[in-house]
Amino acid sequence: MTTPTTNSNRRNWLIGAAGVAAAAGGVGLALRRPAAQAPAMAAVSPAAAAFWAARFEQPGGGELVAATLRGQPLLLNFWATWCAPCVKELPELAQFGREFKTKGWRVVGLAVDAPTPVREFLQKIPLDFPVGLAGLTGTDLTRTLGNTQGGLPFSVAFGADGEVIWRKLGVTTLEELQQLARMQG
Repeated sequence: MTTPTTNSNRRNWLIGAAGVAAAAGGVGLALRRPAAQAPAMAAVSPAAAAFWAARFEQPGGGELVAATLRGQPLLLNFWATWCAPCVKELPELAQFGREFKTKGWRVVGLAVDAPTPVREFLQKIPLDFPVGLAGLTGTDLTRTLGNTQGGLPFSVAFGADGEVIWRKLGVTTLEELQQLARMQG
């Protein structure tokens, strides 16, 4: 003879067993399902990942999202309006961007400066590449990317895979950038 307690225990056991079987079936189906259709981006170094995860306000409004630039070669330049060598190299960076755009290269400037001076500067001397406002935290990002001295200007090139392929503290030249792009194919 079965008691109500025995029936209750048996029912609970059957419900629990059915739950475990359903969970196991779900795991089995998930393991057999094909991988996601979109290829995942390759993992990059922590330094590169710090940049690709960043977002910057733009002087004219809107936001510069680093992750949207990934997948093609990128020349990233840290500069400031008060930095004479930085201002000196900006036209050559723009020229590089125009020359190598057809080869997939992009140029982006990150101003390590306050928003108002950057906006005023860009009204006088417009640039034909995107500019983000990195502010004083931009100095920390330059250090993460290999600028141990924290000086400006500082340039970093990323390959199409998102990894740092070149960096330079100090003024770059158009010739130097052209050589870099040619070496990358």
